[in-house]
Amino acid sequence: MRLFSLPALAVCAAGLLFSQVASAQSKVGVINFQKALLDTKELTKAAADLTAKFKPRQDALEKIQRELNDLQTQLQGSAGKLSPQGQADLQARGQRKTTEAQRIQDDLQTDVDNERNAVLQKSGQRMTDLIKKIAEEKGLDIVVDVQSTYFFKPVMDITVDATAAYDKAFPVK
Repeated sequence: MRLFSLPALAVCAAGLLFSQVASAQSKVGVINFQKALLDTKELTKAAADLTAKFKPRQDALEKIQRELNDLQTQLQGSAGKLSPQGQADLQARGQRKTTEAQRIQDDLQTDVDNERNAVLQKSGQRMTDLIKKIAEEKGLDIVVDVQSTYFFKPVMDITVDATAAYDKAFPVK
């Protein structure tokens, strides 16, 4: 009898132990970090500000590209009509315009990328801090990004909460 009661007692003890572990389920939140960040008023304003700041340089680039197109049209339209010197002059002007356009394009892209990355880094860190705060307020044990999640219930999504908390914490001036 004693031999049979020992395994039964072990099974009961294991059952009690596992029932406590099973009842301590984790609460999970899901966020679309990119959407939450891009939907903030601060990033919307920053995007508009970047566009306005770099518009003159973008316009200058477009002007040079139009001039380059005009030179190419002129060169094609005057085939056989221009002297070899005139044709060489047009080609040289075209080459200078191409070099100028490429330099402006590269400088513009570098400057835009640097400013955009600075804004995204600052805002991303702020959003991460707010997500931690929201998780604590909601009693969440873990928050995962929607892009690495195959399925979740919509009630677990805190994207809108994060965007609203960001806009409240960092109002646009």
